[in-house]
Amino acid sequence: MTIRRSSLCLSVLAALALLLPSCSPSHHDRIVVGSKNFTESFILGELIAQQIEAHTHLKVERRFYLAGTYICQQAILAGRIDIYPEYTGTALTAILKQRASGTKEDVYQQVKSEYERRFGLTLGPALGFNDTFAMEIRGEDARRLNIRTLSQATAFAPQWRAGFGYEFMERPDGYRGLAATYGLHFAESPRIMDLGLLARALKDHQIDLAAGNTTDGLIPALDLFVLEDDRHYFPPYEAVPVMREQTIQQHPEVAQVLAELAGKISDEEMQRLNYTVDGQHRDAKEVVHEFLRGKKLVP
Repeated sequence: MTIRRSSLCLSVLAALALLLPSCSPSHHDRIVVGSKNFTESFILGELIAQQIEAHTHLKVERRFYLAGTYICQQAILAGRIDIYPEYTGTALTAILKQRASGTKEDVYQQVKSEYERRFGLTLGPALGFNDTFAMEIRGEDARRLNIRTLSQATAFAPQWRAGFGYEFMERPDGYRGLAATYGLHFAESPRIMDLGLLARALKDHQIDLAAGNTTDGLIPALDLFVLEDDRHYFPPYEAVPVMREQTIQQHPEVAQVLAELAGKISDEEMQRLNYTVDGQHRDAKEVVHEFLRGKKLVP
């Protein structure tokens, strides 16, 4: 079975497991926090969970690594989770199927309004950083070829092998639109890889360009270079908690304590958090607790 088919099967199985009727009682007495299946989402999910635990009397259940965007969306609509970290640009393009335009504030308000109107979901505050897609090449190649932008990279792409995550290949703000915008053509069809393997595969010359994220902690550690999106293809991707409105109505204190996270994480801080977990292999719970304590959000 190919990597692509295997990833698809796993996603389908995860979705079925989440959407099957549950024999367990309602979780009105606790908050269920979810996350996607990559380090940053896991860190943000843990941060949300610890913030709630520290400032309310509610129990928090963690359901992390729920595959990608679509699985998390189905899980929260089905009431299997109450909150999960999302990105405004992802919500706008992948879930709402709308084109991004305007400022990051415009995108935030558009997503919030549509989520409330269509899904019974709402957004918490923007956490402070913008994790847009990063088209990465090796630093040595960027210096040797003297390229800094995606437009410049198109001349060399026919000799390169690309590696992308499954979701990036399928999303409307992903590979197809990027390739059309820049006229990108590669030496072979892009390889579909697990997100956690892309940076290492790039460093080890298994691929020559990868779709990562700007806050990836391995970018500086592995001497990778992020090509500038000089045609502004990607929209803003501000990190935000997505929350069930029913949950907030039942537990308004949750919205209050999460509001304290507004603007608390810069791009550089998120990159350091990711590296501490990915590069230094430290326990994410400890890393998150230290961060919250440093921000004077927990004792």
